[in-house]
Amino acid sequence: MADHDHWQKFFLVETAEGAQTLSFSRTPTVLLTFAANLFTRQSAAALTKQFDIGAMDWRMLVMLTRHPGASVALSAETIGIDKAAVSRSLSRLLDKKLVTCIAQDRDPRRKQWKLTKKGRDLHDDILVVVLSRLRKQLDGFTEADILDLSRLLEKLHKNLQA
Repeated sequence: MADHDHWQKFFLVETAEGAQTLSFSRTPTVLLTFAANLFTRQSAAALTKQFDIGAMDWRMLVMLTRHPGASVALSAETIGIDKAAVSRSLSRLLDKKLVTCIAQDRDPRRKQWKLTKKGRDLHDDILVVVLSRLRKQLDGFTEADILDLSRLLEKLHKNLQA
């Protein structure tokens, strides 16, 4: 049996009707998708309830903390979200006076985005809550487990980019 066939069979299960489909428990990308969806829903609910901010807006606060002056294009590429979603988030953050922008040259598409003091303070407040949630989400993981998981996810991310 070819190695390709082995892997293909490993990822498959047979349904009660005799059809083949992906295993929910042996297909890492399925597990990752399920975990990411649940993580995003829970995070968005918690951030909205406590800080009146969504998950995408939180990602942008992190992005602009890490890369002050980032453009929409850089933010979209780094986070892996389309430019329109980044622009909508920045618009919401601008309305809340959490970010400011500086136009480069005369081209409005080349704006540099930065956090305001209010935005930095909100980032710092949310970070405390996010770190606490992360400790609970990774309960039972050793430091080695976390490093292994991060390494494997980084490898998967690189494969997806290729």
